[in-house]
Amino acid sequence: MFSNLFSAADISASGMSAERLRMETVANNIANANTTRSVDGLPYRRKQLVFAEILDPQLGNTSGLQGVRVAGMEADQSPFEMVYKPGHQDADEKGMVRMPNVQIPNEMVDLITASRSYEANLKALSSFKDMVEQTLTLLRVPR
Repeated sequence: MFSNLFSAADISASGMSAERLRMETVANNIANANTTRSVDGLPYRRKQLVFAEILDPQLGNTSGLQGVRVAGMEADQSPFEMVYKPGHQDADEKGMVRMPNVQIPNEMVDLITASRSYEANLKALSSFKDMVEQTLTLLRVPR
């Protein structure tokens, strides 16, 4: 019974954890927006998280939602932008440099979306906590 009672808190907590990791990933993308050479010798590739639902195996896929998890991280396969920078250390013979496929406006939208989702999960968790406190207050036996 109590596991069902606290499942709302678990769902919100899992969402907050996933969105925190998403914000960290976006911050990493922004930090590497000008990295023209990474470990593999290529420009930095934008990273994206893949989310998946956590299902209760006893309830099946219909009503057993228990939260969200990060299923993995994928590199964005969009092409690199070519920029003319003849003096750059990574410029080719024509002076063109392959730049990371990170677009700052897109990253800012992702950051705002992740932040708002985190806040929504926090609000749901806070509301749940308030309801439990009110319930315990009502159940308290006067002395």
